[in-house]
Amino acid sequence: MIAAIRPASTATDVAACFPVMHDLRPHLTGAAELVARALRQFDQGYHLLAAWSDDVVVGAAGYRMQENLMRGRFCYVDDLVVAVSHRRDGLGARLLNAVAAEARAAGCGRLTLDTALDNLLGQRFYFRYGMLPASLRFGMALD
Repeated sequence: MIAAIRPASTATDVAACFPVMHDLRPHLTGAAELVARALRQFDQGYHLLAAWSDDVVVGAAGYRMQENLMRGRFCYVDDLVVAVSHRRDGLGARLLNAVAAEARAAGCGRLTLDTALDNLLGQRFYFRYGMLPASLRFGMALD
């Protein structure tokens, strides 16, 4: 059972998120890189929630409140990950529910996220959660 979902706002808490975040973001080289990036992003409005089982982070959700002309005020979920050992017990939905509550309190009318086209299990989860595809994002490297 998950003891608590709470903000990971200190360097120590963010570092504890590294093992589970590395599953989602394998390009991260270590806890120090995650901490440095997260602390920079905190200054840009990024928030990180961690799901703790005793002293171990078993899930995380990173998000930020945004506004644009197309959607108005919305919450963008940057990161959502649950440790393999804790999937299928509702933790992903609990994390999204916690993010949605924060978004509602901040006056957001929509929850938005991106997922890879080949992430079929994630897409199935988002459909079950009640999220529907709303756009197709395009991008290109600028190097």
